[in-house]
Parts: sequence; C-alpha cells; structure tokens
Amino acid sequence: MPEKRNPRGPSNLRGRTQSRSSRAQLQFPVSRVERFLRQGHYAQRLASGAPVFLAAVLEYLTAEILELAGNAARDNQKSRIAPRHVQLAVRNDAELNQLFGHVTISQGGVLPIIHSALLQSISKARGSQSHVGLPHIYSVKAK
Repeated sequence: MPEKRNPRGPSNLRGRTQSRSSRAQLQFPVSRVERFLRQGHYAQRLASGAPVFLAAVLEYLTAEILELAGNAARDNQKSRIAPRHVQLAVRNDAELNQLFGHVTISQGGVLPIIHSALLQSISKARGSQSHVGLPHIYSVKAK
C-alpha cells in the first residue's frame, strides 16, 4: 500500500521551530528584550508585540548610528569605527544629538569648533600681515 505524502512537504521541516527574531526578520534578540522587560518590572502586564517592537527600534537606532559613524571613519581615512567617530556621528545629527543630549561617550572628545569671536575678519587680517619675506610676483605683459 502506498504511503500518503504530507502536502506541506517533508515531515522534518514541519516541526522546526523558528525564533521570534527570525519571524520578525530582526537581528536583535526579541526573547532577551522580553526577559529584560519582565525583569525590570516596568509594568504588570506585557503585550506579546512589545518586545518585538522594542527590538526593532533598538536595531534601527543601532544601524543608524553605525552608518553615520562608518561615514565619519571613512572621512578620517580609517577602516575601524572608534568612539571618536561615534561621537562625531551623534553630535552632527540633530535628532540623535537631541536623543543623546545628556550622554557622555567615553573617549569621544568634543566637536571641533572655533568661536567666531576668536577669528579675525578678512580685511583686518590682510592689513596686519607684513609683506617681509613674501615673494613678490610681477606681471609682465607679453608683446
């Protein structure tokens, strides 16, 4: 007597479990986020979609920061992202700067800025420069 086949395919694939992260197509661990939410006692009850949403938000923010930090590293001719690059990325983006307003990034340094009062105006700078030691170029008309 012939065996009946499963219309869904081989039986060994039917019982295979999938993580909630893979079902949500996320890299961040949904189950770990849920565990931290439960252990933190932030609320008495926790919806099933809350850890998925929070993991997705954390993954998005991480990807955004890493992309901007990678661009900052590339601008400085570096192949690795350093805390300095993360600092430059966060402080040069208005929304991330607001989010990280009271955050100190260790080994990040500060943004390079020269206060406008310290800069000389162009007209004053040209008048105060001495011409001693500078080569003089004379224009000669061609005949």
